[in-house]
Amino acid sequence: MQVARLEDGRVHLQDGPIDLILKAEGPGRDAAETAAIAAFDGLLATLVDDLAVLRRPIIHPPPRVAGPVARRMVAAAAPYADRFVTPMAAVAGAVADHILQEMRAAAPGLSRAWVNDGGDIAFHLAPGRAFEVGLVPALRIPALAGTATLRHADPVRGVATSGHGGRSFSFGIADAVTVLARDAASADVAATLIANAVDLPGHPAIRRGPASREDPDSDLGDRLVVLDVGSLSPPDIEAALDAGTRAFEAIENSKPVFGVVLFLSGRWRIVGQTVPAARVRWSP
Repeated sequence: MQVARLEDGRVHLQDGPIDLILKAEGPGRDAAETAAIAAFDGLLATLVDDLAVLRRPIIHPPPRVAGPVARRMVAAAAPYADRFVTPMAAVAGAVADHILQEMRAAAPGLSRAWVNDGGDIAFHLAPGRAFEVGLVPALRIPALAGTATLRHADPVRGVATSGHGGRSFSFGIADAVTVLARDAASADVAATLIANAVDLPGHPAIRRGPASREDPDSDLGDRLVVLDVGSLSPPDIEAALDAGTRAFEAIENSKPVFGVVLFLSGRWRIVGQTVPAARVRWSP
C-alpha cells in the first residue's frame, strides 16, 4: 500500500489496481484521513478472498461473501438478478462507499468528504454544502467538459461513469454514461447496465469480439464486447441514446438511481429530475 498526502489537502491511496483520491473537510479531518488509511490497508487482500464468487453472475438469493466491500458489491448487484451482471460491476463504487463510511464514523462532524476511485465517487455533505461533479463526455479521452452541482438536499451520494473505452469492457457503444444514485456502488452497477443498453445491435460500424480474447481473466467470459465504433449517423446516435434512456427509466422507480447523463458521438442527454438541467453546466 502506498500513501501520499498531496499539497492541496487530498490524500492518495494506492494498492495494486485500486487507486483512490480522497479529501475530508471540517472537524475531525485528521481522524477521518487516519481512518481511511487504516480501512484501505489490507482491503485488496479481503477482496481477493471473495473474488471467485464476485466474478460470477449475480443470482437470487444472492451469494454469501465475507469482506465488507464484497458484501456491498453483492448488495448493489442483487436487484439485477433478472439480467446478466456480476458483482464486479460495483467494485470501484463499493470501495469508495466503504472508505467514506469509515471516514464518517471516525469524524461525525465532517462538513464535506469524498472518495474517488477511478472516477466513481462517494461523498458526504453537511447541510448547506454542495459538491460539484465533473462530467467526462468520452472515457477514452478523459477530459472534463461539464459539471453537475449536487446539494445536501439531493438524495444523491454516489456517482459513477461507465462506457466504451473505459477501464472495463462494455456491451454498448456509449462514450460515457454518468449515473447519480444513493451510493457509489449502486451508481456503478447502474452505469454499467445503462451503458450496455446504449447500443445498435447488428450495426456494421460496430466491431465486437469475445471479452475472453481481449482479457482471459474477464468476468464477462466469451460474451461479445464492443471493440471499436465507427461513424454513426445522427438518427443512429439518437436511437442508441433512446435505448439508454429506456434502460434508465426501467430502473428509475424501483432502484436507488436518480439521474443519468448520456454521451455518444458528441451528443448528450440528461434524464431524471434529481439534478435539473440548470445545475448541469456543459461546454461541448
